[in-house]
Amino acid sequence: MTAEHKFLAVYLGSMSGSKMAAWNALPEAERKAREREGMAAWHGWVEKHKDVIVEIGGPLGKTRKIDASGITEVSNALTGFTVVRAASQEAAAKLFENHPHFAIFPGEAVEVMPVLALPQM
Repeated sequence: MTAEHKFLAVYLGSMSGSKMAAWNALPEAERKAREREGMAAWHGWVEKHKDVIVEIGGPLGKTRKIDASGITEVSNALTGFTVVRAASQEAAAKLFENHPHFAIFPGEAVEVMPVLALPQM
């Protein structure tokens, strides 16, 4: 392995979970203020880690599953992604501690996994 590896971070959340219900129950002015605070914090996180961000990624829309049966619309917990470089998975995970996705916004978690090299043929 090289000194720095790529890691995919996926942001998870639920439109029907308790965090989203509490978020939606906030008065509109408070929710808008928290949205501004969250976006400022998110931009701050990006600025702080810009040297290790490979792909800023972004929010994810509706999901379509393609399999032998055809194409269907499905629902899952994936809400966004970012790709970063780090010396280890632990170091990559530490980049997302107290991330605005769940510290301010109603997101539930961030999962970090290595992007592995394709097998040589």
